[in-house]
Amino acid sequence: MYDYWHLKHKKSNWKATAAVVFVVVIVFFSGIIIGNSYSRTVVIEKTSPAKGTAVLAAPPLYDEMPSEGTFATIVIPAIDEDENGITTSMTVQAFPGTGRILTNIDKLLFWVDTQNSIRRATQVAENMTGLNLSEYDIIYTIQANASVIGGPSAGAAITAATIAALENRMINTTVMVTGSVNHDGTIGPVGGVLQKAGIAKDSGAELLLVPLTQSSEVAYKSREYCEKIGWVDFCTTETYPVKVNIEEETGIKVHEVMDISDVIEYMLV
Repeated sequence: MYDYWHLKHKKSNWKATAAVVFVVVIVFFSGIIIGNSYSRTVVIEKTSPAKGTAVLAAPPLYDEMPSEGTFATIVIPAIDEDENGITTSMTVQAFPGTGRILTNIDKLLFWVDTQNSIRRATQVAENMTGLNLSEYDIIYTIQANASVIGGPSAGAAITAATIAALENRMINTTVMVTGSVNHDGTIGPVGGVLQKAGIAKDSGAELLLVPLTQSSEVAYKSREYCEKIGWVDFCTTETYPVKVNIEEETGIKVHEVMDISDVIEYMLV
């Protein structure tokens, strides 16, 4: 009886093992077939605010960057990962083309939110200038660590530089701006305005344009408070708010702007 039961289950285990092996083989070869069917040439986006999005196949669009077209370079105040003020510069080059929006950062990383700021900047620039950007190629070049302009706070500056390049206008180097830009051209709030004002002042700017209500901000400071309870002194650390006038604190003139047309009025010549 024992031998019969043992033999029966041994055969059953062998069949189960064979079935598992068979399933694994089928899955393996199916994966190869599916993988080959989805293998394609790497593509990159070609975005035109007027015409939507298309795709271009790699390799790179240009063997070397074109020398034609018009240029505009803007200095952007930002803050680093340690919340210190820092500046970087961006050059925008516009020339006749087919609606491509390109970035040239020489191995530096463009964060996704920076790319989104560039896309939004071209959309707003097209609306402001009345130009059909499907007839232009635009190249954005950052001459410093691209990560310092991560986030949307460079949107207003990028938009102003894009308009300057498209219209072949000069940028007033004594003016800087911080602020995000919305699809309708209005300027949105940003963080770190106090630090940006300080670095703008140190970099030689005379005027900093900021979003509405951000010419002052609330800073939080700490202090020790002690009180005697019975025969013992109890001390605690308190955090309290202080309203800071950025212009008075940093010594640079600060002006609030509502939309990109206000920015252009002060920044473009």
